[in-house]
Amino acid sequence: MPLPFYKRLINDEKLLVQYFASICVVHLIFPSGNHLTMASDSDPYIFSTDTLPPDPRFLPPLANGLLGWRVYNNIMHMGGVYNGEGGHCHRADVPCPLAVKIAVEEPAQHTYSLDTHTGIFTHTLSTANVTASQSLYAHRYYSNLMVMEVLLVRQVASEEPITVNLVSSFTPESKDIFFESAPDYKGGRHIQGQTTAAEVPGGSCPSVHLIWTPITPSVTLLPEQSQSRWGFILVLANSSESAEASFDQGLSLMATGNLRPSHKQAWKELWLESKVELTGSESLSKALIGCMFYLLSAFLSLHDASNPFGGVSPGGLSNGGDGQDYWGHVFWDQDIWMYPGIALFYPKLARAVLEYRVRTIDGAKDNAQKQGYKGLKFPWESAVSGREVCPNDIYGQQEIHINGDVTLAFQNYLYFTQDLSMFTEGRGSEVIWGVADYWVSRATWIPEDQSYHILGVMPPDEYYYNVNNSVYTNTVAKFSLQFAVELADLLQYPAPKEWQEVAEQIKIPFDEESKYHPEYDGYIKGHPVKQADTVMLGYPLGLTMSPEIRRNDLEAYEPVTNPHGPAMTWGMFAVGWLELGEAERAQHLLQKCFSNIQEPFQVWSESSDGSGAVNFLTGMGGFLQAVLFGYTGFRVQKDCLDFSPLLPNDVSEFCIRGVSYLGNKMDWLLRTEEVCIILREQASRAVNAKRCDLQVVLKASGTKIPLIPGQPVTFPREAGRVCKLDSTLSCWPL
Repeated sequence: MPLPFYKRLINDEKLLVQYFASICVVHLIFPSGNHLTMASDSDPYIFSTDTLPPDPRFLPPLANGLLGWRVYNNIMHMGGVYNGEGGHCHRADVPCPLAVKIAVEEPAQHTYSLDTHTGIFTHTLSTANVTASQSLYAHRYYSNLMVMEVLLVRQVASEEPITVNLVSSFTPESKDIFFESAPDYKGGRHIQGQTTAAEVPGGSCPSVHLIWTPITPSVTLLPEQSQSRWGFILVLANSSESAEASFDQGLSLMATGNLRPSHKQAWKELWLESKVELTGSESLSKALIGCMFYLLSAFLSLHDASNPFGGVSPGGLSNGGDGQDYWGHVFWDQDIWMYPGIALFYPKLARAVLEYRVRTIDGAKDNAQKQGYKGLKFPWESAVSGREVCPNDIYGQQEIHINGDVTLAFQNYLYFTQDLSMFTEGRGSEVIWGVADYWVSRATWIPEDQSYHILGVMPPDEYYYNVNNSVYTNTVAKFSLQFAVELADLLQYPAPKEWQEVAEQIKIPFDEESKYHPEYDGYIKGHPVKQADTVMLGYPLGLTMSPEIRRNDLEAYEPVTNPHGPAMTWGMFAVGWLELGEAERAQHLLQKCFSNIQEPFQVWSESSDGSGAVNFLTGMGGFLQAVLFGYTGFRVQKDCLDFSPLLPNDVSEFCIRGVSYLGNKMDWLLRTEEVCIILREQASRAVNAKRCDLQVVLKASGTKIPLIPGQPVTFPREAGRVCKLDSTLSCWPL
């Protein structure tokens, strides 16, 4: 039986784009390939060059949520494997057998490309006699597996053998792991070891097992062969049993010819769940694709149930060794900057972030007790245990807004999915209520102004410390306390009255004369600011304020924010100006981010001069949010998903596919004057989420439009919301 039209539509990307075009007035531009582009013949998903970047830090990282590696580097990392105690904790360097370059004696032309459709990096070397291709990838489905394939194709008829050298920089040693040889396994070399120091005194040191196909010094195309292919695999695991099982899987996939196809299929499945494409700006389109690709690479497969997710660090799994890229620790960057762009499309991956925090509850409880407070204090820098591993004590002691950042991610997950199981058997309620208890014990009642103060903190703007009433910190504290009360009501849990009391009476600094929010008590207007701080009250925190105050906050902080500060900052200013209807001003600020994008592989640096963390996922997350939540105006609320679309002049069309809400998947097409939505027939991959019937309610006219799976809905561009079709029927699990 042929597939229904809309199922074919979802499975065929080109057909989907064409269908969007056919139901609207203005037609899209279709290249010869399968992807929406910006009037260009080149595929924006493929980053190609004939010259590698001079700084090897900007070579492309390949990762799959468990393993991470920068191509050609002789070290790699594994999620959750750290070495060093406390503040000395860092990702353990693991030697990488795939640190290999292909080379020939004769002159050759070189092409290097990263195909983000498939997550495969390829070096192609061409001479008069042979074309040699080396492909590298972190397997997207089998997370313990990394692959190198070499293909030689003869270019002229000859009876001479052709040899290509495989130049390796691999040595089976690590400064973090004491390795010793283990018996070879089915032709594969095997080393095993443990890290030299546990994260927590008296704790266990992670075990590491590495099995790999031996890399020969060269490969040769025999006289009778027109072409030939060689495959090399490595597996990395925490036990010999797991390593051997993964190596068996790799050998089986090679034998059946399904090694690369299974990897490509897993990437295809991921991209079908989310696509962000636009017409009008080739550089912006390419940047968005790069951001989505590298962020997705930081997460495990949708099918991986065996490996616990180890969180996302600012530089991802390919970075984070001793003394570089924040040691591979997990910060607020994960929950505030990276998480929203993932949660919008992938509820299962979003839940993995929350489950990571749940696994650190014991450490968070210990942190709070050491500070002399109740409840949970999540670490400013986290590894595996949840105990503070920041090498500088002041950040762990004072940058306590991390608690509210964590709970905001939980709150957004509930609003997107209404999956209460995450908060019951998933133990999310322990996180929310533990943080609420911390805020209550951390707040101080000040009789003079009849309000609660939070004293002696460092705000997100790390230029200042030991300040009182950071406006960002107090606001996230207020909202996490309110959410704790709300969740307690849902789960029929007796909430302490202090949660509501502190939430209602906590001080939110505000200057009545200047009509703006000072960053903290005593902040002098015009003093320099490191990064986005107070401007985040409007988004992502959602503090209610008038357009006048929102504008005043933006105008107060934009000129004094360090222009060379961390890359994620300008995205938050851009969102603010889009809220106020000033798309061109927003776009001007968003353009500042491009100086952080290092060509040719779209790898971000933390600072615009190329310094700081590389593969800076935090900056990518902020940039993505500026587009995903700025252009669309998406704001998830308790009972609806608000939207208020606005495009800048240089973007004529914006297509965002796979938005996940209340068990549904939606595809959106925004144009200058109209909006089109298609509700997919297939349900979302939300865990334990009940699919609800949805409708669009337009703000100005009050028009209500039911969303029927497979049937497009088009309306003039205006603000509105997506909500349950019948608000009298509850979609909450009983």
